Amino acid sequence: MLNFIIRVVVNGIALWVAAWLVSGVHLGEEGADTTTNVLTILLVATIFGVVNAFVKPIITFLSIPFVVVTLGLFLVVLNALFLELVAWISGLFGLAFSIDEFWWDAIWAAVIISIVSWALSILLPEEDRR
Repeated sequence: MLNFIIRVVVNGIALWVAAWLVSGVHLGEEGADTTTNVLTILLVATIFGVVNAFVKPIITFLSIPFVVVTLGLFLVVLNALFLELVAWISGLFGLAFSIDEFWWDAIWAAVIISIVSWALSILLPEEDRR
């Protein structure tokens, strides 16, 4: 359970950094208080984690030929698609998370989220990375 909570916090930080750096990614409401925005970030990060745990392995397996042909660059497009899926699911729950355009906003956000998640995972102790 602790590992799940740590992953949600790491994903939340990565999503927040992506929303901060990419102008087309909107996370949280502009005039809302800090507690509401933090709760929104954590809920969106939870949806992001569920999509990555259940949907991503299936779609990645089915797209192996594209990944091989593009030498792995198609994984960035897949990550951007998963981010768009998370934005859509978040909208169903009334959460303030949206992406203006797939091409470049979602692509750059996917790259930033991958880098921040990787960097934060390295900083975690070994037992928390499993």
